[in-house]
Amino acid sequence: MVEIASGRNNYGQFLGIIMLKTSFTRIPGDIGNASTFDFPVRYKVIEEATPIRVVDEADRALLPHFIAAARDLEAEGVRATTTSCGFMALFQNELANAVDIPVFTSSLLQVPLACRMLREGKRVGIVTGNSKALTEDHLGAVGITDSMPIAIVGMEHQEDFTEAIGEHLKRPVDPKRIEKIMISVCRNLKKKENLGAIVFECTNLSPYAKAVQDEVGLPVYDITTLCNYAYSVTFRSRFEGFL
Repeated sequence: MVEIASGRNNYGQFLGIIMLKTSFTRIPGDIGNASTFDFPVRYKVIEEATPIRVVDEADRALLPHFIAAARDLEAEGVRATTTSCGFMALFQNELANAVDIPVFTSSLLQVPLACRMLREGKRVGIVTGNSKALTEDHLGAVGITDSMPIAIVGMEHQEDFTEAIGEHLKRPVDPKRIEKIMISVCRNLKKKENLGAIVFECTNLSPYAKAVQDEVGLPVYDITTLCNYAYSVTFRSRFEGFL
């Protein structure tokens, strides 16, 4: 008989999500909207972790808070942990070493895989919330090397996006408007670079992945594809069929 673990108040939440402290609207597709996923998730908000401290300042003083959150989520029963910001890639090694469950801090972990899947001459386009803040340290922490064919474009000059998603909210989220911007940004990147795939670093861009893919006709990776992959390898199902 299988021994059933006890000692927790609730069960059945697969994915733990370490959240930055924000207050903007999280539409379906965003990692902060639980209906984005087909499996149960559990959130842990880090009050000290503002977007400015994480993205603009890359503040390593936040690491103990993130480690504590990862350990809390593990103790609460989640089977894997991710984060609400791709810039948390900076802490991938430290967080993975802090717990005994899989940790994937950023959708950027998929970039090396995407690169290996493409023919020579093709590039992987990375769409980030802030290209000025995305450094070699972030990329290197998730295995992205100088030899990998990537092209980076940032959303920091798109006011409809930054003023709705940023720390000082100046306008509400307008999904239709941001979708048009995303299509334009990705279309222009494809024209400029010989792209074979696109990776969204920012977890707030996932709601627009389908529209972008329909427009540019390329594979689009984001935090949801990584979460779904983690779920599929953590909870395998038996194959049903016939001979």
